[in-house]
Amino acid sequence: MTKASFASRVLSWFAHSGRHHLPWQEDPTPYRVWISEIMLQQTQVATVIPYFQRFMQHYPTVDRLAEADIDEVLHLWTGLGYYARARNLHCCAQIVHKQYQGAFPRTVEALSELPGIGRSTAGAILSLGCDVRAPILDGNVKRVLCRHHAVEGWPDAPKTLKQLWVLAETLTPEREFGAYTQAMMDLGATVCTRSKPDCQQCPLAQDCKACQQGRQTELPHRKPARSKPQRSLYMLMACSPLGEVLLEQRPATGIWGGLWSFREFQEFSALEAFCQEKLGAKNPETQTWPVLKHSFSHFDLSITPVLVEVDTAASGVMEPSSALWYPLQGDGTGAARAVGLAAPVKALLTRLAAIRTDFALSPTESHNPG
Repeated sequence: MTKASFASRVLSWFAHSGRHHLPWQEDPTPYRVWISEIMLQQTQVATVIPYFQRFMQHYPTVDRLAEADIDEVLHLWTGLGYYARARNLHCCAQIVHKQYQGAFPRTVEALSELPGIGRSTAGAILSLGCDVRAPILDGNVKRVLCRHHAVEGWPDAPKTLKQLWVLAETLTPEREFGAYTQAMMDLGATVCTRSKPDCQQCPLAQDCKACQQGRQTELPHRKPARSKPQRSLYMLMACSPLGEVLLEQRPATGIWGGLWSFREFQEFSALEAFCQEKLGAKNPETQTWPVLKHSFSHFDLSITPVLVEVDTAASGVMEPSSALWYPLQGDGTGAARAVGLAAPVKALLTRLAAIRTDFALSPTESHNPG
């Protein structure tokens, strides 16, 4: 196998079987490629398309994104997950706007210094958006290379990653590298898939070592398994007679950083004390909803939502300014303010809005710790 043979087969396959009409392929500017690449991290294309289209409508240029309010950016991101990506997008846009006069730098080294942009994303921006030769190594490309060359080891292990970067650099052609970059991503996403790869349709099957050795399901090697810690908490859904619910903004760092969420408590007694002391509910009647399970990369979280009616939207909880009484609509979104919401919180708000016409609590569902 030669470099030219590898690239020519991939490009030939792409010409008739690749994806050519994705939204970010229309007018592939560095900005549009960058937004799509960040959204596509850990997220399927079908999920990303409507988010990308809405994002472009609100922020058609990097300068518009730089000038946006971070809450509005997070609001548009709600449901995509991995919210650090959105915070990094906003921060990166401000740097490009201020330091680079709205034009993305044109080297891998300079791009990789920007928040949220790694070497592979930098390569995609350059090859797809700037017509500059730069290899990429996203998850799809790693899978293709690991199988084709029977690369041993977990792909993100330093030694394995170094080997894969050498292959990526070596195999990237000197021309048509933009098409080649898209072709490799498409090949991994649609043919050389994680499970049930379609080797009969693969242009590289004739000299793919994994295919020859029957190791397609074994390669690439998975990350060594480790049991994740289990955590649990209560979320207080305090609702006022006006159909408002109490939300608080989370710290900028950590899980759901910068998003708005329900107030959290480790103990039910602490939740009751807060209702009495801050919300004026002397004998709060509560309704406990079924536990929600949410998985993060480094731990699993069990959320117990607790609904409490309060007589008024107490002002005592409004200090500091990281708290607000959020108006509900039929879809669970607030009419007065666009804010970023974590997926479990948005789901709970939607359910709250659906039952808002009758918040009367069933005695059989009331929480009785005793």
